[in-house]
Amino acid sequence: MLAADRLSGPKLRAGLGHATIGREIIVLDETTSTNDVVLQMANGGAPEGLVVFAEHQTAGRGQRGNIWESAAGKGLLCSVLLRPNVALQDSARLVDWAVKGIAWTLESTCLRKVLVEMRAQPGAPHLAVAGIGVNVNQTPSHFPEELRDCATSLAIVLGGPVDRNALAIALLRSLDHLYREGL
Repeated sequence: MLAADRLSGPKLRAGLGHATIGREIIVLDETTSTNDVVLQMANGGAPEGLVVFAEHQTAGRGQRGNIWESAAGKGLLCSVLLRPNVALQDSARLVDWAVKGIAWTLESTCLRKVLVEMRAQPGAPHLAVAGIGVNVNQTPSHFPEELRDCATSLAIVLGGPVDRNALAIALLRSLDHLYREGL
């Protein structure tokens, strides 16, 4: 992967100003799942708004127990640590928040996955981790053969590569705005 194609934590952070979502950003070359990393960091006291991106996940999770696969350095794979004032039974509001943020950014929700994992915390705001995956610069050859007829990416739809750092900044801005407004 070329250096110009890599996500940059400092570049992302610099593009966000005084945001809650993205107040701390970590970019990993590879991990099992960004949700796993964020949950571990949350247990160590990480602040709300932490975002962990991975260039590649070896055990990414999708909705309903599905696997989320993405070629290294081609998508946006991230998890956001939230400490929302939301009851566990209302956790679907967090999925709506993430989907709306992605839709605002992409103007389409056909290229994404959202997985929200919530943990109860007695006497404190609950802990939630929103895992987001967006197919950005994949070509058909990056998808498993059985998915090639139905999987797509922004690059396929738009006819060329997309700047992942710029897209990540736009996504985090949208998520931050919606989080401040609604949760």
